[in-house]
Amino acid sequence: MKKTITEFMINETFNKKIRRFCYGVKNHWKNAGGPFRECFKKQAEGFTYVETVAVIAIGAVLTAGSLFSASKIISVAKKTAAKTQIEQYGSALQTYFLDCGRFPTTEQGLSALWEKPVLYPVPENWDGPYLDRQPGNDPWGTDYKYLSAESSIMPSEVPENLPYVLFSYGPDGKEGGGAGKGSGTGFAEEGGSDDICSWK
Repeated sequence: MKKTITEFMINETFNKKIRRFCYGVKNHWKNAGGPFRECFKKQAEGFTYVETVAVIAIGAVLTAGSLFSASKIISVAKKTAAKTQIEQYGSALQTYFLDCGRFPTTEQGLSALWEKPVLYPVPENWDGPYLDRQPGNDPWGTDYKYLSAESSIMPSEVPENLPYVLFSYGPDGKEGGGAGKGSGTGFAEEGGSDDICSWK
């Protein structure tokens, strides 16, 4: 029994010392100055104006980077869509040739794939339409350009003996375009044009 009372007294004394120590630490930090006090005060007050501006600036940079990546992906997708459409027109023109014995003239254009031409030479064996829908614009809202081999304005960059050429002016909607310098025929030099062409 004496042993139990002794242990109780020891524990009680230890607990009192712990409580005194914690109280002293509490008062010390409460009245402390210097960097520790400023640190806790800063945490209580939240972000400063400069810090807020910095966070907003970082967010703006990250957002701009995301928008740039999205714009690049959309640009590539449009060019791919234009190339695919030109290939589909090419397949329809081949079928037209098999039925009519010749390709449409430049004046008849891609409309000849949708309705029977009325301009000379009128194809007697026309059996269209050769497309699922009427020929439309490229992904940038401009017409696809069609030139037959008989055209007097055939660009010099076009390989010889092609029966026709089909192209889109690309995102700038202008002949040639891109970073390259034009050659005077409406197309930029090799590697410098953003035009999408049937022969490339």
